[in-house]
Amino acid sequence: MNEFSLKIWGVRGSTAAAGPETLRYGGETTCFEVWAGDVLLMVDCGSGARNLGAKIMRGKNRDIDLLFTHTHLDHICGLPFFEPAYDPSFCIRAMAGHFNDPFDLRDTICRIMSPPIFPVGANTLSAVSFKSFKAGDTLKKDNGLIIKTVALNHPGGACGYRMEYNGKSICIITDHEMGSAPHDAAVLEFIRDADVVIQDGMYTTAEYPKYKGWGHSTWEHVVGICQRANVKTPVIFHHDPRRTDDELDEIGLAAQQIHPRTIVAAEGMVLRP
Repeated sequence: MNEFSLKIWGVRGSTAAAGPETLRYGGETTCFEVWAGDVLLMVDCGSGARNLGAKIMRGKNRDIDLLFTHTHLDHICGLPFFEPAYDPSFCIRAMAGHFNDPFDLRDTICRIMSPPIFPVGANTLSAVSFKSFKAGDTLKKDNGLIIKTVALNHPGGACGYRMEYNGKSICIITDHEMGSAPHDAAVLEFIRDADVVIQDGMYTTAEYPKYKGWGHSTWEHVVGICQRANVKTPVIFHHDPRRTDDELDEIGLAAQQIHPRTIVAAEGMVLRP
């Protein structure tokens, strides 16, 4: 089995956005399912993780590496509702590489999973172990999957991932704000010649001045940096929760005028490099 694929279970940033104007692209927050051969990875555990968990419960795989880009609420809010996390027949290794403060991954999850915020504590996640690493480290799996990491420009820190398997590559660069020269240079090299790059394009160029410093980029930046890095397929991601399906259609058409292979991320989309 040499499958290398990524399925998107959540596309929104900041908060989930359910409603009639988000039906086609989806309203759940960040969650990815990645298969590399028989290895199952998850990247982030936003609200989309609830539906992914239901699918995993029906399958045979009981071993999961759960990689967090960072621990803002929209990227971790699905963990308390991720059914496999409570099943001791699973082995879920939760990892994060963005921490620059005294807190670690377990501390952070304990803060959201404790009364009066949540009725049950993080100690009920019987399948989950927690580990931290440093952005820039390389993680390797026995089947030849290589996971490279890079520090991103985001309040509190964030970590990007590049997964390489059987000569193909998928990158996830969320959440990241353009404009920091050292970070932008590092990301440019990190995504160079990648087959698929999923990148934070939350705002438009016209909107960005109002939100500068919030930790996100524009879709124009995503397409531009992917062009410079010779990326085969750029994927605009982390949609503003106010962004309607029709507006995302317009962004997709405009982006394809610059890079014809650009895709606007949608829930349920499966990408194979």
